[in-house]
Amino acid sequence: MTGREGDKRLGIKTTGREDVASAHYAPYEPTPYPVLERLAQSGWLGREHRLLDYGCGKGRVVFYLAAAVGCQATGIDQSPRLIREALENRQACRAGDRVRLACCLAEQYPIGDENAFFFFNPFSSTVFEAVLRRLRQSWYANPRQMLLLCYYPSPEYIQCLEGCPEIRRLGSIDCSDLFRRNPRERIEVYALPEPIRP
Repeated sequence: MTGREGDKRLGIKTTGREDVASAHYAPYEPTPYPVLERLAQSGWLGREHRLLDYGCGKGRVVFYLAAAVGCQATGIDQSPRLIREALENRQACRAGDRVRLACCLAEQYPIGDENAFFFFNPFSSTVFEAVLRRLRQSWYANPRQMLLLCYYPSPEYIQCLEGCPEIRRLGSIDCSDLFRRNPRERIEVYALPEPIRP
């Protein structure tokens, strides 16, 4: 499914790439629909999840997954312009009632009851480390399994994840056959595991 086809099905406009990057934040580049289809069919996400997409841009990930798996989804982005476009998409999307959007820095977002988190290398490893600290704080304050889904993970992201003793790698969703047989075309699945209760 192409970007235009996927957008048409959802009634949204998310195609294109936009260079609104800063020193620590990446430019807008939407996650390909075939990757989102693979994630939706993987069984990792379901209606019980409350997904947070870091660097949501125009909202493709949150709208698609809210529609495909029925989860509640929140998208955050540091760009007011991209969030305005995502808000316009929410008005048009059939799954818009299950989506919340916020304009803020990732390292400042107050994590609530979210239990799944999507990353497509939206920011530097410095910001990623700060986000992981906030996720761990939320996990300690409200113990629950928290999935971390990293598409096309950078070596720096993997190093940060592997360096956190609380975080466990659960597996990987291979997407290398979708494009050009690049081994980085995958979604790495990590988690802060649900504590064992006595």
